[in-house]
Amino acid sequence: MAIIVVVGLPGSGKDVLIQAAISLRYKHIRMGDVVRRFAKLEKIKQDDASIGGFATEQRKIHGDDIWALRTLEKMPSGDAVIDGSRSLTEIRKFKKAFGEKLTVIGIAASKEKRFQRLKDRKRSDDPNTMKEFEARDNREISWGILGALANADVVLENEGTIEDFRETCKRTLVDLKSAHGKSI
Repeated sequence: MAIIVVVGLPGSGKDVLIQAAISLRYKHIRMGDVVRRFAKLEKIKQDDASIGGFATEQRKIHGDDIWALRTLEKMPSGDAVIDGSRSLTEIRKFKKAFGEKLTVIGIAASKEKRFQRLKDRKRSDDPNTMKEFEARDNREISWGILGALANADVVLENEGTIEDFRETCKRTLVDLKSAHGKSI
């Protein structure tokens, strides 16, 4: 079994790595979906600021690892990729649960590239202005994302084309599966 935790600021390219993992038969769990599901139960408005505020509030009430704990409750069996970890506290919770089977992959990209990707993606919770983008970055930085990135087992730079990055992701995942004793 291989468990991958993907960390990176919004627009860095996490979804490209996730799609590569899915193509290699990894199951996928998105921590943001866990947050949104709990927010919906609490009748929280489904926009970025409201969901982000709810996530922060829940961390204050239940501890910085609350979203990791709630994600672990929904983990599929077998090889899986977890998207959306935002802190070393969450990473430590996953490491405790999975031990040597866990690899943290960080994805880094410039601010300019990330902002343009989010604008192009046009997801409902994506920022429309640089001010909104920076507010989102600052919120995620306050949760500890930079520490999670700095302590990743593998860091992939994503400044080129999507095709090049997709190949880098697949190659990295194949290498990781091989290291965990499985072939694709």
